[in-house]
Amino acid sequence: MSNKDSYKDMLAAVQAFHDKHDFKNTGGEELAYRVALMTEELGEISACVTKGKAVEDLAEECADLMILLLGTAIAANFRLDDAFWAKMEKITQRESRMINGRIRVSEFRDS
Repeated sequence: MSNKDSYKDMLAAVQAFHDKHDFKNTGGEELAYRVALMTEELGEISACVTKGKAVEDLAEECADLMILLLGTAIAANFRLDDAFWAKMEKITQRESRMINGRIRVSEFRDS
C-alpha cells in the first residue's frame, strides 16, 4: 500500500507511468520536450486563474505540472527532493521587498 504523502511513493508512481509508456525509449524523457510540456501546463494553470475556473480545475493542472516536474527529475537523473530542500535553505536566508504592492523574496542585485 502506498503512502499518499510520501515523495518516494509519488516518484515511484511517476516512474511506473514512464515505464508503462516506455518514455525513456520513445522521446518522452527528452528534456526540451519536457520543458515544452511544462510550459503548456503552466499556461493551463494561468488560464484557470485568469478565467476564474474552479479550484478543482486549478488543482488538477497543478498536479499535471507536479507530475511533469517529478518526471523531469527522473529523466535528468537528479533527486528533486534534495534539490527542493537545498533551495528552501537558500531562499529562507533571503530578504524580502515590497515591489508594486506585493512581497517579493528574490536574489536582489543592486544595479
